[in-house]
Amino acid sequence: MDFARSDAPGGIEVPLALKILVAGGFGAGKTTMVGSLSEIPTLSTEEVLSDVGIGIDDVTSTDRKETTTVAMDFGRITLKDDLVVYLFGTPGQDRFWFLWDELASGALGAVVLADTRRLTDCFPSIDYFERQGTPFIVAVNCFHNEQSHGVGDIAAALDLDPGVPVVLVDARDRRSSRDALIRLVQHVLRLAAPEFAARHA
Repeated sequence: MDFARSDAPGGIEVPLALKILVAGGFGAGKTTMVGSLSEIPTLSTEEVLSDVGIGIDDVTSTDRKETTTVAMDFGRITLKDDLVVYLFGTPGQDRFWFLWDELASGALGAVVLADTRRLTDCFPSIDYFERQGTPFIVAVNCFHNEQSHGVGDIAAALDLDPGVPVVLVDARDRRSSRDALIRLVQHVLRLAAPEFAARHA
């Protein structure tokens, strides 16, 4: 995706578009987060879990999860007339990872949702973005408003590189999810232009 505004044929101005990924393990809250943020009804590829997934999809500690994303979730946030954010939620199971390269193409950065009940589930997302050089933050989804681990302990458990932000989030809450996106953008700015980010912190 081209993040520069341009004039389309016929003199139509195309707004600046930013692409952000919401990733993480199965049942971490990706679909919920995209839905809480999007100003439009989300395009979701949720399908009912079937017997085919028995022994493959671990539904323990997922609050009786009955559906799964098989391609992507898509949402939109219009910040200004000339600035739009597109949100892409990635599928969590490894059998759908062949879609990730296409979804990640041109992304500004990513929010990796983590569930401390199954913290290892977010390792593949972290590894992927580290290999791709895509800026990311880790957002710990506080299910039932409970969080028994501090962000420092979580960063250490995930062996994150110094400077990768870890934030607490309630994916169901628009303001909380919005704050996570803001933190991601601040992180991207800090990596791209440290002096600019320091002046506007």
